[in-house]
Amino acid sequence: MSTLQVFDTLTRSHADLERSAPLGDSLVAALWQRNRLEDTVYRRPSHHTLSLYLEGGFDIVRRGLSEQHGAPDKLCILPAEHESYWQINGRIRFVHLYFTPEQFGSLAVTLLDREPRELTLFDRTYMDDARLAAACRRLARLDWDDADGRLYGNALGHEVLAHLMLTQTGRRRSLAVKGGLAPAQRRRVRELIDAKLDTALTVGELAAELALSEYHFARMFHASFGVPPHAWIMLRRLERAREALARADTPLADVAAACGFSSASHLANRFRAALGVTAGDYRRWAAGRA
Repeated sequence: MSTLQVFDTLTRSHADLERSAPLGDSLVAALWQRNRLEDTVYRRPSHHTLSLYLEGGFDIVRRGLSEQHGAPDKLCILPAEHESYWQINGRIRFVHLYFTPEQFGSLAVTLLDREPRELTLFDRTYMDDARLAAACRRLARLDWDDADGRLYGNALGHEVLAHLMLTQTGRRRSLAVKGGLAPAQRRRVRELIDAKLDTALTVGELAAELALSEYHFARMFHASFGVPPHAWIMLRRLERAREALARADTPLADVAAACGFSSASHLANRFRAALGVTAGDYRRWAAGRA
């Protein structure tokens, strides 16, 4: 994350990093809190930043906009190449989503069929947007250390970017997505998911395979399969784990790795939550039926 100047600036300040993680497709999330009085300056970062205040922020002001104050669920958009000066006068807890201008520009092409140079991401301070705030709060609650948490975070990140593209670039426009994926597309995406269940799949990777924007892909996938992509991938991982547990006495850690779970404990927790039994109990039950 050394190329993320906003992240680096906060690291050098009195901000406390609770956790951070790459979510795939050049999306990075970070959860921060600050409790000390200090000023912070962001000077022409090369990336975009979306910020949501989770707690506090009432005494945080941006220089030049002293009449505006932060509060929980207030959002800030800090575009690449912007400059901003912040006076930190109280406690604040916030989540950041970092993404590149190249990624946002690519979305302009796939989502709106527009040239990236025609669109500019607005600089916003203490904006209200209930839908965007809800997505960022869900992102902050995820466990980014496990595979399905990162995958869901990746999906949320793409939802956030599409929302920003549609509402914060001066090209406000609703997009109607009708129908699901064509039969050949459904077959292809199922084949790709099954072939890469043991890898860190992302919504961007799946959408690119079908030459669709992440926005259109997620909605068409849901219409075709009845669940979002990240939920379907988890179902397929659990199904593969059941098959592996039933076939042989393979160590649980090996089953987890083959099915895309981050650890044996991660598999065990997901297995018990989904099926109501432990992986060990299921293995013994399956062996008794053989």
